[in-house]
Amino acid sequence: MKKLITGIALSLSCLVGSSVQAAQFDEVKIKTHAVAGDVYMLEGAGGNIGVLATADGLLLVDDQFKPLAERIEHAMVNIVNKPLKYIVNTHFHGDHTGSNNHFANHAPIFAHTNVRKRLSSADDHDHAALPVVTYDDGITIHLSDETIALSHYPSGHTDGDSVVFFKKANVLHMGDLFFSGRFPFIDLNSGGSVKGYLANVQSIAKTFPKDVKIIPGHGDLSDMNGLQDFIAMIDFSINRVEQAIAKGLTLEQVIEQGIGEKYKSLTWNFITEEKWLTTLYTDLK
Repeated sequence: MKKLITGIALSLSCLVGSSVQAAQFDEVKIKTHAVAGDVYMLEGAGGNIGVLATADGLLLVDDQFKPLAERIEHAMVNIVNKPLKYIVNTHFHGDHTGSNNHFANHAPIFAHTNVRKRLSSADDHDHAALPVVTYDDGITIHLSDETIALSHYPSGHTDGDSVVFFKKANVLHMGDLFFSGRFPFIDLNSGGSVKGYLANVQSIAKTFPKDVKIIPGHGDLSDMNGLQDFIAMIDFSINRVEQAIAKGLTLEQVIEQGIGEKYKSLTWNFITEEKWLTTLYTDLK
């Protein structure tokens, strides 16, 4: 069991670590999707990016990998050619913070306190890429006529997760507290928790407007209906694995039993059905 979890952690480090070679990104194109109002989603490799594009400047939510920084910047100025004013990191993983060292030359980075702690704990960290404004519960940023509320949710995907709500546009960027149309990654080695993750997304669903548009950390642009489907899947998964544990099933037997027909299609290249079940079993055992 520990070997399987270690495998997940190693897969993550390969996906988001600084050792990722620039050549892997040669063919990546940054796609721009209009969401609502002045808010856009950029899709490339790694976590989805949110952009607030106003006449007074730009705000960037997450920034993928370092080799993509100039392409991300080009996509931003193609929306509106204005200076970057603020950067937000929804959590510390490298597929959301990899271009920090590029964009930090232009604007301050905002993030939860634990994001700075975790980024700075890496032996090869770049001090210039660290968040310079940190908070414990949340903070509000004002840009042009938009109000951007950053809210921390504890012990979910990691211990430093934030969601970003653009109030006027009615758009919510959830970072990796939402994987649209796929199984989520819950980083148990970095303060993540299966039941904490469920509690967080349930709270989010109750807190924000029912007609909000949602930028997920990974996957297609979504809405509250999509989030409710995601919540139902996680709740089902927890109950299924808890029942298996109560019957004395081993991890191998839980994997053999599988997640069931309804949700097996949510497997993807990083979090397969086996990895999702392994995460559940490890945290719930």
